[in-house]
Amino acid sequence: MAQGISQLIAALDPARPVLIAGPTASGKSELALRIAESQGGIVVNADAIQVYSNWRVLTARPSPEDEARARHALYGHVPGDVPYSVGDWLRDLEPYLATGPRPIIVGGTGLYFSALTEGLAQIPATPDDIRKHAMYRIAEDGHEGMIGELDEETRSRIDLANPMRVQRAWEVLTTTGRGLASWQDDTAPPRLPVPMANALVIEAEKDWLTPRIEARFDRMLETGAFEEAKANRPTWSPNLPSSKAIGAAELMAVIDGTLTLEDARGRSTVLTRQFAKRQRTWFRSRMSTWQSFNAQEF
Repeated sequence: MAQGISQLIAALDPARPVLIAGPTASGKSELALRIAESQGGIVVNADAIQVYSNWRVLTARPSPEDEARARHALYGHVPGDVPYSVGDWLRDLEPYLATGPRPIIVGGTGLYFSALTEGLAQIPATPDDIRKHAMYRIAEDGHEGMIGELDEETRSRIDLANPMRVQRAWEVLTTTGRGLASWQDDTAPPRLPVPMANALVIEAEKDWLTPRIEARFDRMLETGAFEEAKANRPTWSPNLPSSKAIGAAELMAVIDGTLTLEDARGRSTVLTRQFAKRQRTWFRSRMSTWQSFNAQEF
């Protein structure tokens, strides 16, 4: 494994930023650290949940020990009750692209990488009342009712199983009267095209990844995830942006006495496996020009 990683790192162009995409628990954060230690650079987050300050253990943010190995940015810098969009992320990322050490951008949020390398449509901001109404509808009835209200082209492009993606598309259509797909078709040039970066995508098959997912959740529990949930309980609401962290709702149910810890563990690992499957599907369909490698070979 060490030899394979060393060869991969040695082949990178040290003058270009690094992009590392991969499913959850595939080892991408460790690869980013190895690159930073070998060639220098700052590790920059591209995970939509790891931006939130109120969940560290449960979202597998880098540990203090990892942060001591290399500089990190855009981790835990957003309060848990503040919505954070891909446009927000691109604006926060800009200083690290413009100056300073080479950014090593790592994460599992495919939409972030697509916006960075393909461009992001300049969609007007969603008014607070429309966002609140969308969040209320999802909390009361789920996101399925919104799907039928979307335009056909947008429905064909987004992950309909992802409530956040459906909500975003519904908000855009409601705010502007124009479908998300139409806005995307008028996208501005990308900030960092793939040929200008070392673009890596990790492939990890289900049979190899599943035991890692299960083991990682156990480590989360051992290192304070349940205590973290207790600290979040007084301000907990499933409508908060940070509440989308996998396992958060399940641990809250344990605290409230409506679920056993073992059942919470089981549900959380199932949800994580389902999420990893969606990530793999996205990466394979949207990152065909990236350099791919199998995590099992390293």
